[in-house]
Amino acid sequence: MRRLVWAAIAMVSGFGSAEAAVSGYYDSVEQIGIILGSSEVANAVHQAPIGAISNTGTRKDGAKEWTVRVQDCDLKVYLIPVLPEGPGKTTYQLDIPNVCR
Repeated sequence: MRRLVWAAIAMVSGFGSAEAAVSGYYDSVEQIGIILGSSEVANAVHQAPIGAISNTGTRKDGAKEWTVRVQDCDLKVYLIPVLPEGPGKTTYQLDIPNVCR
């Protein structure tokens, strides 16, 4: 009986659940994919070829800051984390405050 009670407590509190955090590598791959797959980013850099994409920090609101380097511009883009309502992975909303001139 005691074992059953502990198992129930573990299930309710999330211990032993099948959910797992996404590794940093795969989270970064997803973030870069969002940036590369965005027509908004392509338009913001005027379709210029990308020289580099770098994670350059975190904004005060928790958004992940990325810099997209093209020939004559370093475009800052932000990925705002959207947490799942239940088990699942974090997704991201893209924020592009400026465009390359």
